[in-house]
Amino acid sequence: FEPPKPKTKHKLDISSREAYEKLYEQEQEYFKTMVKQVKDSGANLVICQWGFDDEANHLLLQNGLSAVRWVGGVEIEHIAIATGGRIVPRFSELSEEKLGRAGIVREIAFGNTKERMLVIEDCANSNAVTVLVRGGNKMIVEEAKRSLHDAMCVVRNLIKDNRVVYGGGAAEIACSLAVSAYAETVVGVDQFAIRAFADALDDIPMALAENSGLDPIHELAAAKSRQMKEGNPLIGLELNSPANEHGNRASNMKDTGVFETLVGKQEQISLATQVVKMILKVDDVITMGQYQ
Repeated sequence: FEPPKPKTKHKLDISSREAYEKLYEQEQEYFKTMVKQVKDSGANLVICQWGFDDEANHLLLQNGLSAVRWVGGVEIEHIAIATGGRIVPRFSELSEEKLGRAGIVREIAFGNTKERMLVIEDCANSNAVTVLVRGGNKMIVEEAKRSLHDAMCVVRNLIKDNRVVYGGGAAEIACSLAVSAYAETVVGVDQFAIRAFADALDDIPMALAENSGLDPIHELAAAKSRQMKEGNPLIGLELNSPANEHGNRASNMKDTGVFETLVGKQEQISLATQVVKMILKVDDVITMGQYQ
């Protein structure tokens, strides 16, 4: 909503009142054509990535057209997706088919601050959602954003692969038992490395028990014993409930409803293994103060 600007340098000399009025009328006609094309398309709200000339803003108001200016490129793309509209680079290309649809467009302010936000509700494509995160300080906001990101990543993993494993250390204990059983079939020094990998998997349920203030060895032994006796790989540590009649917290994670995505668990074990392999390839580890 601005007058056209030539790409080359130019100079315009206005030496009379008639020349100025002719230029003004031409500019008015240019803006009126713009506004008429918007009005004829059936639009009642204009969202623009750039600014508005004062004259264009005045004409929009006279024609009952609300307008929003200086909307960022990413935001205007999101608005187009949410409303089902098209981003139009030229006024001549405006048509009713390219318009988006929304129920309510309103501006809100936050508390006693001067921050304002434009809210577009009841969009045609309701799959697009904006989450507004607020907090007492920056650290709380960042923590909330991180939690939301983690939750969305879990949903993304489930969409990619809907298979799950059960949590509470159940998956790690089952893997540890399977790796230990495989180690029995291996002859030679490699057996010790395989057993060490199985012991490393046991560290995860032990850490869960220790972080909950429980005896890690006792809890791990109870869960592993139940998995071996019952042949049930779903037995893990239920740390939010009181101890059972045997004095431990080994429980069926399927009944408890604690599970993780298979994709996430595979990535965790794979990444941890790669880190260990990288450390083992290093000949020497330089510690602080070693050469002082």
